[in-house]
Amino acid sequence: MTTPVAVIGCGLIGRAWTIVFARAGCPVRLWDAAPEVLESLPDRLRAMCDEAGEDPAILERVSTHATMAEALDGALWVQENGPEKLDIKRAIYAELDRLASPETILASSSSALVSSQFAEGLAGRGRILVAHPVNPPHVVPVVELCPSPDTTPETMDRAEALMREVRQVPVRMTAEIDGFVLNRLQAVLLAESLRLVESGIVTAEGVDDTLRHGLARRWVLLGALETINLNAPGGVADYLDRYGPTMARLSDDAARGEAFTPGVAAKLADALPAPARVAELSAKRDRDLTALSHFLKTLS
Repeated sequence: MTTPVAVIGCGLIGRAWTIVFARAGCPVRLWDAAPEVLESLPDRLRAMCDEAGEDPAILERVSTHATMAEALDGALWVQENGPEKLDIKRAIYAELDRLASPETILASSSSALVSSQFAEGLAGRGRILVAHPVNPPHVVPVVELCPSPDTTPETMDRAEALMREVRQVPVRMTAEIDGFVLNRLQAVLLAESLRLVESGIVTAEGVDDTLRHGLARRWVLLGALETINLNAPGGVADYLDRYGPTMARLSDDAARGEAFTPGVAAKLADALPAPARVAELSAKRDRDLTALSHFLKTLS
């Protein structure tokens, strides 16, 4: 892996991205607006390697630079990790677009701003996207790739390919949406958790135990949609036929008309393993859950 990378903004997320790229073999060039942050980077990165069990030799691929222009020299991918403030993001991207080579992709770690908000009017807006990680990205591999209406398909193809090469798990989106995917899912789950606790139905510990020892056990192996595909003999269409009305009743008003429909069931049935494989995959799930249960006991 030899794609040269520039990491712009070297707080916690920027340092974690540095580990991701360096351990995959990329030369990584670092810049931060604060000189004291740059000065502290070698020690902080070595500490992160120690904590994550990474070979500190990967840091031989990492260099720090006094100016943004120096850090961008030769980079084909930029991972920007600046503050979540629109005026600052716009200023950073105006500079990135001016200084970076035309073939360089400019990716933001933004978790709140979509790229159309800070790429608007820039000549290179077609090479700008959000590559939103989950903290910390050197440990949790999923990365949401969110284009603006101007982001080119080639940019998205290259972004997805690079994320796979550096052993992250890219989730390629087709359009901008507030909160991307992860935070929208998290927000719904958190809202219901808080409602249940506030109403006195269950304690905070009870909610977390339900997730930790219930839903999350299956979801860590399969995700929510693969899970329901195995929870009825005829797969996901069978599941939604049996339980969809109940789930619709329990969900919020906005989701009822959009989520639990025959059209959604058909789309999922096409995307997930066929009903003929339910028994086989259920047996594998149970073996994997047993192995996971044994492993979790070693942590307690």
